[in-house]
Amino acid sequence: MDIVPDTSVVIDGRVSERIEADADPDSEGAGTGFAGATVIVPEAVVGELEAQANDGRETGWEGLEELQRLVDLADEGTIDVEYVGRRPDAIEKREAGEGQIDALIRDVAQDHEATLVTSDDVQAEVARAKGIGVEFLDPVERTVDRLTIENFFDEGTMSVHLKVGVEPFAKRGSIGDMHYQPIRDEPATESELRDYAADIEEAAHASPDGFVELSEPGMTIIQYRNYRIAIARPPFSDALEITAVRPIVKTTLDDYEHADELRDRLTDHQRGVLISGSPGAGKSTFAQAVGEFLVDADYAVKTMEKPRDLQVGPEITQYTELGGSMANTADSLLMVRPDYTIYDEVRKTDDFEVFADMRLAGVGMIGVVHATRAIDALQRLIGRVELGLIPQIVDTVIYIEAGEVDTVYDVTTEVKVPEGLTAEDLARPVILIRDFETGQPEYEIYTFNRQVVTVPLNDEDGGPGTDSGVDRIAKQEIEREIRSIAHGHVEVELKSPDTAVVWVEEKDISQVIGKGGGRITDVENRLGIDIDVRTLAEKPESSSASSSAGGGANAPGQIVTPEITSRHVQIPMEGHQGDTVEVQADGQYLFTATVSRGGEIQVSRGSAIAEELEQAIDRGKTITVVPS
Repeated sequence: MDIVPDTSVVIDGRVSERIEADADPDSEGAGTGFAGATVIVPEAVVGELEAQANDGRETGWEGLEELQRLVDLADEGTIDVEYVGRRPDAIEKREAGEGQIDALIRDVAQDHEATLVTSDDVQAEVARAKGIGVEFLDPVERTVDRLTIENFFDEGTMSVHLKVGVEPFAKRGSIGDMHYQPIRDEPATESELRDYAADIEEAAHASPDGFVELSEPGMTIIQYRNYRIAIARPPFSDALEITAVRPIVKTTLDDYEHADELRDRLTDHQRGVLISGSPGAGKSTFAQAVGEFLVDADYAVKTMEKPRDLQVGPEITQYTELGGSMANTADSLLMVRPDYTIYDEVRKTDDFEVFADMRLAGVGMIGVVHATRAIDALQRLIGRVELGLIPQIVDTVIYIEAGEVDTVYDVTTEVKVPEGLTAEDLARPVILIRDFETGQPEYEIYTFNRQVVTVPLNDEDGGPGTDSGVDRIAKQEIEREIRSIAHGHVEVELKSPDTAVVWVEEKDISQVIGKGGGRITDVENRLGIDIDVRTLAEKPESSSASSSAGGGANAPGQIVTPEITSRHVQIPMEGHQGDTVEVQADGQYLFTATVSRGGEIQVSRGSAIAEELEQAIDRGKTITVVPS
């Protein structure tokens, strides 16, 4: 008898099992197995198992161990083993899920007039349709009660962190008071973690409560019940590592401050909501509570997650990426027309664009965003969507800290003169961010001198002599304008909301003022501020270095205002073409660059440098450029 096993039965170990049972006269399976058969192993099976093992998948290792058992049985004379056929190429390996490797295995069975042994329903049916003899073995049923890794968890454990050669660690405590601490003295071993990984992956495939969220070379992410488990393997990581996370609290909306007001707000009409906070603050827990409240309030609710880890009831369908893109998921959801969609997590530009598109299509959107302040969540939209559309996309910002609702902002638009400016002709659309509880304005966002600025209306420092938000912005803009004209040192002092004194070097006076005062008048008209230009020699000694818009005369570098476009983050640097400079945020080094011939530094969005620069901008840090 000649048999050709496919990958499914090799991984399950069914072939050696049947051979050993057949060869054992005391076994119930004696005379019914494959003892004495010639086992023809397609090279396609070997190639597929090898690829899986190289990717760090336990199925590959299990299959290779089965092939070794078959060789051992051949050495004992129980069976004969032959390796035939050709190995699959790289494209066929990648397209294994499309049936490319299964086709190669069927060809081997057909060419050798052998019986195909499989536990794959589709493979069996296709083989029968092509006239190939088939021995179908029922797939191995695996029962899962408890993962071995769960032994590391107790009631207060949020996450467990295992790495080869390092003692196991865990995050334990309550939301907002977590402690990362070792939970065992002995380091984890390679074999120990491989066993844990195999147990987790088997459970994900065997249990209806588990599924594989991501399977890439070096990284596997599994959702099993309420555990989100990431398995990282070399070369992606420097050593085998397993991280398991679970929620430790399940809440309802009634557990939070402002619950009544938030209920009324969410049910008044579909909203655009950003739930923000630092990692581990309880954002997802709050989002889950909001989702379940909305379902109880008779709204159709869906989620968009990668990975899917929100602990919501079965009434809420959880969607992930479709075809590798959340944009495709959004297109599908627009056909479903949910009342609300929870987007966990909104991080990249593409995420914000998808969020905005769905909101503008009329779907209520609740986005979960990492941010260190409530205003930072809203600022992450700037440059990613049109400024005037922001209040239509997001009208509510909720900031979570230590598991509690810390801040709620109401976002609206008014046409007005920005706070701190006086000229009536400076009226423009202004995004107002108000404290939801008090109704007091906290921030204004508007366009000032072609730049989008976020101005705090309350002095964050609170000390005497500190500049208001609008003062700081005004000083930065005045200095930027004057520096584009002058070649030497520039200092600015704001005397009132609509007057300022600028000190420049004597050689730059005529250049800054211009013929008949035309150039400085143009600047004054653009900024809406009267500017008195003087030489640095006229500056009183009592004027402190802090009067400089750059935060001090001794502060190195030039303050700049980067512009964010759809593809780039651009830093204007007119007059510095060809110079090599350092870009800093609040004095901290970001990167070194050379100013282009066009007088700018241009960083492609999506790069690590651009992400870091955008984060600094979102957090309101001062961006300076220092000669290298």
